[in-house]
Amino acid sequence: MRTLTARFRHHYGRSPLHLLTLVASFALVGYVIATLGPKQLWNPHVWWQSIAVWFVAAIILHDLVLFPFYALADRSLGAGWQAVMGRVPDRMPRVPPVNYIRIPVMASGLLFLMFFPGIIEQGQGAYLRATGLTQAPFLGRWLLITAVLFGSSALAYGIRLLLVHRRPGAEELSSEGDDGVEHA
Repeated sequence: MRTLTARFRHHYGRSPLHLLTLVASFALVGYVIATLGPKQLWNPHVWWQSIAVWFVAAIILHDLVLFPFYALADRSLGAGWQAVMGRVPDRMPRVPPVNYIRIPVMASGLLFLMFFPGIIEQGQGAYLRATGLTQAPFLGRWLLITAVLFGSSALAYGIRLLLVHRRPGAEELSSEGDDGVEHA
């Protein structure tokens, strides 16, 4: 079985799970389009309100604007960690904080994108009529969730540092981090 997986990985370039995920994603999109119908994705009266236009705009915005921005931020974080670790004595255990920063930033950013209209109180009249509530708590709740995400990540990083520091031979740890990238 292992040789079959290795052979598949050699020819395809990724694991079979990657291909299965892609096929399932395309099947889901095909099912949604077949269920809704192409007419539901296009508004003939006001073209810019069409789901298809927003979908294409989101892809372009992500691929051409956001992806280079957060790829640069991620590279900067890694380079900053390497610069800091270059000044630390070799006897200090090396635990890269990259994933402990990356995960709460991504979760907070995703929540911000999902609840952006509520955070900036866009459409507050319609929201008030529909729910009987105001949008005032959205910003405070997003900030609170962000603080909890970063706090729990800092706690997990602290626990990881303690565990690595207590382990015998912690000074001789390899410089390979959580994300599999050599950091020193």
